[in-house]
Amino acid sequence: MSDQFDEKTGGRKAERAKGANGERARGESGGELAGGAAGEPTKDTNKDIAPVLRGWDYEAGSINVRKVAGIDGREKLQMRLDLGLLQMEVQGRPDGVRPHGRESFLEYFEEQLAEHKRGAGNDDEFALDGDQCQQLREEAVMYYHRYLSLFILGDFPGVVRDTSRNLRVLDFCGEYATDESDRFVLEQYRPYIIMMNTRARASLQFKDEQYQKAFHTVTEGLDRIREFFIRFGQQESFDKSNEVKILKRFARDIKRKLPVDPVEKLKGKLERAVKREDYEEAARLRDEIEVRRAKREGSGT
Repeated sequence: MSDQFDEKTGGRKAERAKGANGERARGESGGELAGGAAGEPTKDTNKDIAPVLRGWDYEAGSINVRKVAGIDGREKLQMRLDLGLLQMEVQGRPDGVRPHGRESFLEYFEEQLAEHKRGAGNDDEFALDGDQCQQLREEAVMYYHRYLSLFILGDFPGVVRDTSRNLRVLDFCGEYATDESDRFVLEQYRPYIIMMNTRARASLQFKDEQYQKAFHTVTEGLDRIREFFIRFGQQESFDKSNEVKILKRFARDIKRKLPVDPVEKLKGKLERAVKREDYEEAARLRDEIEVRRAKREGSGT
């Protein structure tokens, strides 16, 4: 898994023109997409996005994002693509849609579960069918694009919010999907989402100079990824995981900001003394280490 792969398990179902009975596909304004019988393009320049892209070139291999003011007065996120851009809402569902009047399908299904529990007293017989799981997966892709964009812009609270939300999707499908494939198809992305969530939380702590907390957050994230590989019997994949490598590198950066432990410093001196065969100095350092350890244990620190 790489730092830039997405959580998509498959693209949206293609919307095909009805060609069998001669009916042409129609655009949102009702005009024929082909532009008429002659097949000429429509000349509505208001819908041409070229002015929006002017001066913002696509750069292969990099993730280009920006925040802009929307015509509705709300801030929008834009991600540059080779053939255009993605535009997303900063709050709520990224496409601005509210399924069943809720922020997303996830909130709607969670409410359905809560209602089921109130009526039945438990979650027995509550289930998600294949179409519902597909809705949740497609929705998760939108949130993925947004949290990746927010991470690039350094909006770490937004990354924490959206990654936590997508982890809920994995848990929800894993618990209630009827079909086994729907329960597990998204699990392959759990290490990546945990990694992004961990980086965002630790980055906030690092920014506030809470280095010990940041280090603990990264360690906790690594433990969660280790548990994932153990759960699927792939312990040997832990150290090979790109997500693990990224978090370990971040942990090393954080560790440089932590106060040096006197005992650890003495251990380093001891190791160097042994290498140069200065056994008298090594013996002295061992004694000093034991004294410091004894004092620490006696004080309970």
